[in-house]
Amino acid sequence: MDITLIKTFIEVANSGSFVAASERLFVTQSAVSLRVQRLEDSLGHALFKRSKAGAVLTPEGEQFIHYALSLLKIWEEARQQIAIPEGYSRSFSFGAQYSLWHRLGFRWIDSLQTALPDLSVRAEMGMSDRLTRFLIEGVIQAALLYTPQLRPGLMVEHVIDEELILVASFDVELKDLGPEYVFVDWGPEFTHMHATALPHLTNAGRALSLGGLVGDYIVNRRAAGYLPARSAQRYLDQGRLQVVADAPRFPYPAWVVWREDLEPELLSVARRTLIDIAQAAENEQHILIEKLMDDEE
Repeated sequence: MDITLIKTFIEVANSGSFVAASERLFVTQSAVSLRVQRLEDSLGHALFKRSKAGAVLTPEGEQFIHYALSLLKIWEEARQQIAIPEGYSRSFSFGAQYSLWHRLGFRWIDSLQTALPDLSVRAEMGMSDRLTRFLIEGVIQAALLYTPQLRPGLMVEHVIDEELILVASFDVELKDLGPEYVFVDWGPEFTHMHATALPHLTNAGRALSLGGLVGDYIVNRRAAGYLPARSAQRYLDQGRLQVVADAPRFPYPAWVVWREDLEPELLSVARRTLIDIAQAAENEQHILIEKLMDDEE
């Protein structure tokens, strides 16, 4: 059976829409429809009830979703097992959003391989939707995310609280910020807090959903925007960015999403090492925030 058909079926089932599935899979809607049709022809049953509102699983589709997830799991386990390099006996794959790599992701790799020298590690980077799809398909076994999505077969745990601070590439006070301001979309909770605290900056001419990549954008232009304090630190230390005085700070939690079928011993080590590096990162952030507060006084 073509594994692409299985992945497409799962994406339609999760999104409830052929259109949304096509966007997430980066193919046309007609390609998604054709794949699902081929799968239905193979099984001899309709898997979705289609309507203008979207796509809902039929009773046969509800039955098949469990087999589809199992098929993907077996496929990914086989693919990863075959790919384990010589000298290693097991593997762990995880992903993280861009802003979480410098603070947690790279350190996690180091800690995992120190704790388990026979462990082969594979890593991915992407936004929340992409990494969640990888989790569901079994491509990765864990993901560090700012905006986790709870799906069957996945479990979510809090890791760390980031702090978003307003930084600028030029000397400016909060009251004087205008067209230079870049609204960085850090999710619905941030958007709500931002609108309440900074209503005069709500309608920015530039709104970017690029995560920590926005730091590179801001530092190379006459611009200002919110970044995680830890992500902004290297620019602050270099004198290329400065904190905008009197600007509110916003909490921004990060989470880890695990596949529930992760082998217990590996899960235990992965969880313990992640907790350790998260605590170290929290301590570093506390020191950084205190320093920034002293600099503002």
